[in-house]
Amino acid sequence: MLKKLVLFDIDGTLLKVGNINRRILMDALVEIYGTEGSAATHDFSGRMDSTIIYDVLGDTGIAREKIEEKFEAAKQSYIRRFRKETQKSDITLLSGVPELLRNLAGRADILLGLLTGNFEASGRHKLHLPGIDHYFSFGAFADDGMHRNDLPPVAVERAYRITGRRFTGSDIVIIGDTVHDITCARVLNGRSIAVATGNFSINDLRKHNPSELFENLSRTEYVIHSILKP
Repeated sequence: MLKKLVLFDIDGTLLKVGNINRRILMDALVEIYGTEGSAATHDFSGRMDSTIIYDVLGDTGIAREKIEEKFEAAKQSYIRRFRKETQKSDITLLSGVPELLRNLAGRADILLGLLTGNFEASGRHKLHLPGIDHYFSFGAFADDGMHRNDLPPVAVERAYRITGRRFTGSDIVIIGDTVHDITCARVLNGRSIAVATGNFSINDLRKHNPSELFENLSRTEYVIHSILKP
């Protein structure tokens, strides 16, 4: 019987992408808007792709309505370029991830999903290249909202449509590498497992009181034990 809905962030949690990701976004923005805005220096950690586009262009003084007019074209340009240009060699799976996913996928009491600031098409490509996309039948993505806190209810609703079970409270576990993953878990009173494999140190993450905190995901049994806590 299903007990836990486990939602993984992608970047900095499951894998890392080389600098190609930032370059591709910059190229897409130049193509559509004629400027990359502040994309060269903007902190992407834990941010939504949708919001990043507005933020980096807004930094240069472009009005929000002007960004909105061409937003879909910019999104599609970024996705098209990312899927065409990004190679397997640009992706690094983080420590313990393959083992953890294999173990979780083999359990009848856990449902795996995604909760990520990526657009679905580009996020799926990041997972496809190293061969871990098949572990995640559904998720909530940047296509579904402008803020990460918008995503937990979306993921829970999609899990309900698949399983007929409405996950609530501590049965929802969000695993991520940023403060934003910790705070969004609180939207539905879920639990958060923070992992210091991104740009936030373990001390930075500890200040925000995640339910559990790990240096990385390499200690498979300990991570699963943490997931299954009531």
